[in-house]
Amino acid sequence: MVDMKNTPSVAVWENCSPSVSEAIRQFEQRWHPYSISSRRYPIIRLIEELIDPVVTEYMATLPARYSAYVSGAGSGVSFSAITKLVGLDAMVRVQRQLLRQFIKTEDRQDARDQRFVATLESLIELVWDCACKRPKNSAPAKGVNLNGQRKNGFCDLCGELTEFADFTATVADGGINDIELEEHKKLELSHQYCTGHRPKRLDGEWNPAYRQAKRSQEQFNLELARLSRQCAKRAKPQAASGCPLVDDYFHIYMLSQTIQPADQAALRNQARFMVGSKLSDRKKQMLVLQHYGLSQSAIGRRLGIGRQAISKALASIPEALHLKR
Repeated sequence: MVDMKNTPSVAVWENCSPSVSEAIRQFEQRWHPYSISSRRYPIIRLIEELIDPVVTEYMATLPARYSAYVSGAGSGVSFSAITKLVGLDAMVRVQRQLLRQFIKTEDRQDARDQRFVATLESLIELVWDCACKRPKNSAPAKGVNLNGQRKNGFCDLCGELTEFADFTATVADGGINDIELEEHKKLELSHQYCTGHRPKRLDGEWNPAYRQAKRSQEQFNLELARLSRQCAKRAKPQAASGCPLVDDYFHIYMLSQTIQPADQAALRNQARFMVGSKLSDRKKQMLVLQHYGLSQSAIGRRLGIGRQAISKALASIPEALHLKR
């Protein structure tokens, strides 16, 4: 029986090619023993076996120019081969850039292009999940005594890697030696927070950045969820905040951004920036009404606030969070 706790949940986009979608689901069922570091079960081999055939079959149904937007396809290199050549992390970045280029230059928003975008998004999600997967029992490098089962990912409070995840990545890249390992006090590395948000500094004093971010963690998680929902489907408001104006803010704001669902670090940092900038839902409402052309006096009447309060609130919002006309 497959241990479902160790199987991925790849985000297959709506309108994804049915053959690619089915191949990803088969991948999920078989992926348990595979990883990037396993010699017996290399995950690239599973990509080659299950994903390559359906990608080749799907690309054959499209005009030749579409191959320019799938990494390796234009030169006849298989999806798994190019992934093995550049690495999983780089493959996510390269394919993301190619997809952005397609959306800017070719995408006509017809049924064929919607399916193409959804299929590439699903493949990017798959590669990202493969890059994040670790063996069931693993150590970052030979002779390095680190528990590979500790949480290994983003800081709970932002988009930076945790101290532990950052350290294991450095070890995997060969960027640290035995002497540095001894000096690093590896057992003290946090698997919840990055260096900037660790609860206590190295001198034992409490970290004010941690305290500030921790107080707003609930709001951070809320903004992250809204951004993620809106990022997944940009065509209409998706934030589900309970307020139409707030939903409109996320809709309009994300239309001017190039962040995609696989860009988890960027999404988390964006959520932290919003929270750190004290961008409340009331301020989002003001920004939307301003974007719609209302004067500050009209915004005040709409929201039941004085014009001076509107002026002061808008002036306190960083320019990067204002809505572009």
